[in-house]
Amino acid sequence: MDYLIIVGVAITSLGLIGLIYCIAKAFKARKAGLEGEELTTHLKSLVAINMAAFFLSALGLLVVVVGTLL
Repeated sequence: MDYLIIVGVAITSLGLIGLIYCIAKAFKARKAGLEGEELTTHLKSLVAINMAAFFLSALGLLVVVVGTLL
């Protein structure tokens, strides 16, 4: 079941890319001088992307574990 491991690594990589994107956007907003309500509004827009990225990472790791066990 080597293909499951490869697919799992690909899914996990997409999740990690999404997490890096969220971190970069948050640092960029803070570096731009956003504070208070503006910063909160900007970060709220990243929550959905962040949760999707975490889900993809977890799903990919699950697929890797299943592929390893089979």
